Amino acid sequence: MNEPTRYRPPETAGAVHPTPVAHAAPMVPVQSGRIPTVQSIVLPDGRVVTGYAIEPTLPEPVAAKPPVSRAAVNIALGGIGFAAVCGGLLMLTAFIAALTALITQLIILAAVIFGGFIAVQLFAGSSRGGTTVNIRKAVIKRNHFHG
Repeated sequence: MNEPTRYRPPETAGAVHPTPVAHAAPMVPVQSGRIPTVQSIVLPDGRVVTGYAIEPTLPEPVAAKPPVSRAAVNIALGGIGFAAVCGGLLMLTAFIAALTALITQLIILAAVIFGGFIAVQLFAGSSRGGTTVNIRKAVIKRNHFHG
């Protein structure tokens, strides 16, 4: 029977043997824009592992919040609108109050003028040239005046 043959690496003249690095400074990969860098790490047992440096994936940046929330802006705008309406209503009520005072003064003026006219008519002497009759005691019999 045939014996199984063991694998023996070929012995070549230009064999590369890994050499451990004297200093144990960590290697920092620097990646260029398009081509990833190759990084070699020396393991504690002397073996060298070479591969591409993988850039850690970064989470997506959080959308920047505005300095003031949208709800606060809406509340502020509502307050400004309410203040503008209140100012208009205040002016409207002031106008109605002034109009009421004007109408009241016109009614009082009309009453004073009309009252003065009536007073002049009552207290003024009669200047029509008619005959004045003073009746002291009058007797009326059978629809006939006896004075």
